[in-house]
Amino acid sequence: MKLNKEIFLYLIFGVLTTVVNIITYIFCAKVFHLSYEFSTVIAWFISVIFAFVTNKIFVFSSRDNSLSTIIKETSLFFFYRILSLGLDIGIMFVTIQLIGLQDVLAKVIANIFVVLVNYIVSRFHIFKKD
Repeated sequence: MKLNKEIFLYLIFGVLTTVVNIITYIFCAKVFHLSYEFSTVIAWFISVIFAFVTNKIFVFSSRDNSLSTIIKETSLFFFYRILSLGLDIGIMFVTIQLIGLQDVLAKVIANIFVVLVNYIVSRFHIFKKD
């Protein structure tokens, strides 16, 4: 039951993180006319901050707020999110440059894969219970 609640909360906050990511991307790419690469990085940064806070507090209920735990969780979270940024940009490149999809559709597709990978890493490595 607890795992189902955790997965449900992760999906809810994953969707919200994805919304933050896509809205930020659209704002950067369409309003400021930044490249899809730069827009993706900005959207990634803002959504990772949002995701860290919501994952720590609501999804994985990590209540240890000692400095060492916060540093460890933040470092691991950002490290793995940097790797998922590479996945995000890689999927964006393939779907836009090689397949020819529209950039916002490519962004949605990339985010589906990124959310799945991020859950697995967060659940079993970053916020794992000892």
